[in-house]
Amino acid sequence: MTRRVRVLVIGAGPSGVATAIALRAAGVTDFTVLEQGDDVGGTWRENTYPGCGCDVPSAWYSYSFDPNPFWSRFYGRQPEIQRYFRASARRNGVYDYIRFGVRVLAAHWDDAAQLWQVTTTDGEYTASVLAAAPGPLHEPAVAPLPGLDTFTGTAFHSARWDHGHDLTGRRVAVVGTGASAIQFVPEIAGRVAELHVFQRTPSWVLPKVDFPIPRAVQYAFRAAPITERAVRFGIYAVHEAVGVAFRHEPLMRRVQQAARLHLLAQVRDAELRAALSPNFTLGCKRILVSNSYYPALTRPNVHLHPAAATVTSGAVVGADGAAAEVDTIIFGTGFEITQPPVARYVFDGAGRSLAEHWAGGAPEAYLGTTIAGFPNLFVFLGPNIAPGHASVLGTIEAQARYVADAVTTMARRDWTSLRIRPDVHRRFNDDLQRALGPTVYNSGGCASYYLDGAGHNVANWPWSVARLAADLRFRAGDYELVSGEWSRGTTRHSRPEEVNA
Repeated sequence: MTRRVRVLVIGAGPSGVATAIALRAAGVTDFTVLEQGDDVGGTWRENTYPGCGCDVPSAWYSYSFDPNPFWSRFYGRQPEIQRYFRASARRNGVYDYIRFGVRVLAAHWDDAAQLWQVTTTDGEYTASVLAAAPGPLHEPAVAPLPGLDTFTGTAFHSARWDHGHDLTGRRVAVVGTGASAIQFVPEIAGRVAELHVFQRTPSWVLPKVDFPIPRAVQYAFRAAPITERAVRFGIYAVHEAVGVAFRHEPLMRRVQQAARLHLLAQVRDAELRAALSPNFTLGCKRILVSNSYYPALTRPNVHLHPAAATVTSGAVVGADGAAAEVDTIIFGTGFEITQPPVARYVFDGAGRSLAEHWAGGAPEAYLGTTIAGFPNLFVFLGPNIAPGHASVLGTIEAQARYVADAVTTMARRDWTSLRIRPDVHRRFNDDLQRALGPTVYNSGGCASYYLDGAGHNVANWPWSVARLAADLRFRAGDYELVSGEWSRGTTRHSRPEEVNA
C-alpha cells in the first residue's frame, strides 16, 4: 500500500520537530514525519557519551517560541536537552504525526506526477513536498586506520557509546580531539588505568563560563518571561558581536589571546603546552569550550600522542612510530559533514542522486535549503547555512518557517512544484563564496571539515545572524513554478510562471 501525504518530513530531530510545529501553526495537517529511531531529539537522542552537552548557552539553544525557564545550568547537558525536545514535541502535538522505526531508503522525484516517490522500510509513500531533516551530526565518521580490523579489543565511536563496556581500569586510546572528545576525555580520565589521546591537530579551547542556575532565577523566568527573553537577547548580542571577528581575521587574533591565556593557565608543562598550541587562527576550525579538558591531559595516566597511523591486534601506533598498548579504542572523529548521507538517496527526475549532482564540484544550495534540479525538496542545515558564532536553532526555526510558507503558498495558488531558478541559485552561491574569502573560516590557515578536498567552503554562513534571518524568507519570485491541482497532485499544464511575490 502506498501512503499519500502532502508533506513528508525525514527525521524527528530539532529540525523535524520544528518543521512539524511550523506546519501545524500554518494550518497544514496533512504531513508525516519519518524517524528511524525510537524517539525525537536526533543527535541529542543518539549521543549519550559521558559529559555530552551543548557549547551554546541553554537560553539560546531552545526554540524562541517555546522557551524553557527551568534550565538547570547555563550550558545544557545531553539528558536535559533531550528532555526539552521531547517536552516541546509533546506540548505542540508533534508525536501524533511521527512514525518511529522507519528508515528512508530512496526518494525519487516523478516529474510527470509532480510528486516525490519515497521508498522506506515501512513501505511506499508519495508526497508533494519532501523536507529532508536527517541532521548533519548523524552519520559517524570513523577514521579508516590500517589494521583496525585486526584489533582484538573493543572499539566504538563516541556517537555509538558502548555503555555496557566498563572502562574502569582499562587501557584506552582516544582517536580524535574534536568537540566530543574534549567532553568525554575528562569524564573517563579518572577511572581508566591509562588513557592515550591521539591528536591530529590541536584546537583552540576557550574557558566555559558555566554554572548552575538558581531555582529562584528559574522561577523568575517563569513568572516574568520577559526576563528570560532579555537574557536570550543578551547572549545573542554578545555572539553577534563576536561574529564580526569571524569576518575580520585581525580582530579574531585579538580574541585568540583569551584562548592562549587559558592554555597557559591550565598547562604548565612547556612541552605539552607546545603540543596543544594550534598554528592557525581561532575560528578557522570549530571553537571548543572546556574548563576540564586541559587539566585531564596533565594527569599522570594520560598521554598525548601525534595522530594515529595504524592499529595492531592490541595497540594503536602514532605517526611518530610509538605504539600504545590498549584494549579499547574510542573514536572521537566527528561526523560526515561535507558529504551528507541524504545526498545518496535523494534522486532527481532523471534518476541522478544529489551526490552525483555534487560530484563535479562542491555541495551547493540556495540559502542552504533548496537545490537546483530538485523540485519541492527542502533540506535542513544544508551547505553554507551554519554561522560559526550562533545557535543552530535560529537557523532551524527560519528554515521551518520557510518550508511552511512555501507549502501554504503552493496550496493557496494551486502550484504543484517549485524549482529554484538556476540564476538565483548561481548568484547566491557566487556572492556567498566571495564573502567567505576573507573570513577566518577560509583564511585562518587550517584544514577543517568546513572545507572540502578542493578547499571549497561547504559549511559556513559568512554574514550575521540578523542577515540570515532576513534572507531566509520564502520568495516565490526566486522559483520557476508549475501550476496544477495541488489537492489532487495532478498538473493542468507545465509552464514556468513569472511571479514577483
